[in-house]
Amino acid sequence: MRRSRSVRALVTAAVTTVAAAGMAVLGSGTAQAATPLPDHVFAPYFESWTGESPAAMAAESGAKHLTMAFLQTVTRGSCTPYWNGDGDLPIAQSSFGADIDTIQARGGDVIPSFGGYTADTTGTEIADSCTDVDQIAAAYQKVVTTYDVSRLDMDIEVDALDNSAGVDRRNKAIKKLQDWAAANGRDLQISYTLPTTTRGLASSGLAVLRNAVTNGARVDVVNLMTFDYYDNAAHNMANDTETAAQGLHDQLAKLYPAKTDAQLWGMIGVTEMPGVDDFGPAETFTLANATQVYDWAVAKGINTLSFWALQRDNGGCPGGPAADDCSGIQQNTWDFTRIFAPFTSGTTVPDNDFSVSATPASGTVAAGASATATVKTAVTKGQAEQVNLTVSGAPAGVTASLSPASVTAGGSSTLTLSTTQAAASGTYRISVTGTSPSGSHATAYTLTVTGGTGSQCTKAAWASGTIYTGGQEVSYKGHNWKAKWWTTGEEPGTTGEWGVWQDLGAC
Repeated sequence: MRRSRSVRALVTAAVTTVAAAGMAVLGSGTAQAATPLPDHVFAPYFESWTGESPAAMAAESGAKHLTMAFLQTVTRGSCTPYWNGDGDLPIAQSSFGADIDTIQARGGDVIPSFGGYTADTTGTEIADSCTDVDQIAAAYQKVVTTYDVSRLDMDIEVDALDNSAGVDRRNKAIKKLQDWAAANGRDLQISYTLPTTTRGLASSGLAVLRNAVTNGARVDVVNLMTFDYYDNAAHNMANDTETAAQGLHDQLAKLYPAKTDAQLWGMIGVTEMPGVDDFGPAETFTLANATQVYDWAVAKGINTLSFWALQRDNGGCPGGPAADDCSGIQQNTWDFTRIFAPFTSGTTVPDNDFSVSATPASGTVAAGASATATVKTAVTKGQAEQVNLTVSGAPAGVTASLSPASVTAGGSSTLTLSTTQAAASGTYRISVTGTSPSGSHATAYTLTVTGGTGSQCTKAAWASGTIYTGGQEVSYKGHNWKAKWWTTGEEPGTTGEWGVWQDLGAC
């Protein structure tokens, strides 16, 4: 997905070129049979650099499937991908593995996504970074087998679209990966996420697909980013989604002449941006637009419905510009998710269902004291069931308890958060999850601790004369910070929302 365009020049100019060791070439190793995705799936993007739990957020929102953004190399020239290009987040069970296991156990799944705006503008998208097709294919295989997933997404935009060598390497590697999957009896899909005009793909995006055909790489889904048009035109974002997808349908018909009309629509995905997109208020995707797109998507039988990103699905900044963590419009939390979630097929609607909420939803407490909230459950469908309650996310120095820990839907429990003086000052997201035979739902409580003597600032302190590269973390003024790209001399907390330092929260 795209970040603010004003960042591009800064990002591109700041990249250092350092070669890193690659992975072993693609082998014939064993492959488990991952559960295929539903024929029609809602899979919003999850911003994996925020430090939030994808499993907890999936439960809170009701999104059973997530597209995990992004995988990229740490530096240009490397053949080893990491989550967000962060050297501390390798492709391993230790990086999101437990969350992904939890999501899969609940009947959902994740779609790991390679690329994204930052990678595509800094040469760290793996096929742009690495010139060895076998190592690129091996990296893809490692993601598939580590997380037991059945689809990989390639988010290719801006500079990566124009890198013809990278485009060719990527599709050659995809073909090798698909041959490996077929030899091991494994279902595996590939999606391409591409920018679009309101009438279909531009020539650069279409060239990516033509190259895939030339290389024998199967593209299962073409996912259009139906936002950030930047054409200074008036927009009805729902109508533009429909015309963009129709244009793609017609383009695909020429690339794949043997496919039926239904099969062509079944290759299409659309990704919206809830609320105000990066261009500004002229490109605003409303809740009414979401309902229109949902009805259209069901009628056409498209494959994938998504949006960028799950963390934006709230009304925390009404009237404001595009942001990573709010939509910029008046809405309730998870409004867009609740409109799109029923799109996922192959699931059963429970006869009985319930909701979970916390009152109050936040609180501030001095270290050594306690905070309480009432966790309420309610019957939303059918009959009341027994709901087991669990709590997660409490930091060191904070003990969380629920009394009672099991209620009949419609009943309440008391959440108690007891702190010690050793708790670290800061703000924490506590998740309470209710589970019944019909499924799981969750709610969040935000706890702010003041006056604590503890410290979680284990990262090295920021130093003005030190050079930092993308993914490196520091501590400064009681917060942990992560560098998004190369920087030196820029003080954390002063570079703004689109600046180099990402605030990871209090430590």
